[in-house]
Amino acid sequence: MSETNKYMMVGERLCLDFVNTISWRDSDDKRRDWFTSYDKLIDWSLHAGILEEKQAQLLLKKSLHDPQEAEQTLAQAIQLREAIYRIFRSFTKEELINPEDLTNLNKVIHHYYQRMHLVQLGNVFSMQIDIPEGAFDTMLPPIVQSAVEILTSEKDLKRVNQCEGDSCGWLFFDTSRNRSRRWCSMADCGNRAKSRRFYQNKK
Repeated sequence: MSETNKYMMVGERLCLDFVNTISWRDSDDKRRDWFTSYDKLIDWSLHAGILEEKQAQLLLKKSLHDPQEAEQTLAQAIQLREAIYRIFRSFTKEELINPEDLTNLNKVIHHYYQRMHLVQLGNVFSMQIDIPEGAFDTMLPPIVQSAVEILTSEKDLKRVNQCEGDSCGWLFFDTSRNRSRRWCSMADCGNRAKSRRFYQNKK
């Protein structure tokens, strides 16, 4: 996971890019959280395509008038991110899921899915969550939907994996045919591991 491109999107699914907003998750000294403010959450959401420029500007303006609500939303986003991360990581490690994480995620699902309705798009229908315009948490429902779609599909869940790079910790959705992907990015952690092997072999 790159230090030079903080918005490197390699998870292949929105919820996994969301949980990958901590660099070097498994490192004590290099670990860095991207969401240090509500502004940063908006900036990432804009980059991820969840928000449009007009929405982002509206939320930034509202956060200046109600910083407490903005901070609460940031805390909510981080709590959601960590619950999703730990649930998926437990699956990749074949470990038991912490019931508290599942409870927290279910609370968020219940909150948003009460606002869910059908929308017709041509000859098909789509389920969408209706969020009032300008709501501080308007970026969170698509992330929740993304997580639910993977968690409720046994086939998709098996394709979630964790980067093998030292101290990386990032998750990704393996779209390779034989599920052979090992790194968040071959250009980053993959090359780092390749260089390490080359050095060790040379020694």
